[in-house]
Amino acid sequence: MRTKRALLIDSGVWVASRDDEDQYHGVARELIHDADVSLMALDLTLYEVANTVVRRWKDPEWAAVACRSVFRRCDQRLVEIDLDLICSTAEFAVEYHLTSYDAAYVAVARRHDWTLVSTDIRDLVSQGLAITPDAAV
Repeated sequence: MRTKRALLIDSGVWVASRDDEDQYHGVARELIHDADVSLMALDLTLYEVANTVVRRWKDPEWAAVACRSVFRRCDQRLVEIDLDLICSTAEFAVEYHLTSYDAAYVAVARRHDWTLVSTDIRDLVSQGLAITPDAAV
């Protein structure tokens, strides 16, 4: 039996999969629906998705639906923060000049040897810390 490839998906990709105006919409949807890939997310991801949906579309019901979708697609397992992750997050934030939020994704991806998939070109992809959704499909 072949092991599924594990990808850590940041909030930008989850949102892009639901936003038909996003440049990554098509490939993000394809990736999210690919049954041959194990998708992972942080507990932080739900807050970020909800924040983006509420700020952009002012729709708390859609935010809840989007978060439930993330939770289900990750087989109801989200990576939770712990003290070691906080320390790694802080180190990555300083080393790569990232927000703690972005650095948390990097820390988790490195800890589990997962590929981080992001739409954040400037902070993550350009530094080789993540790949774009089109590179992941």
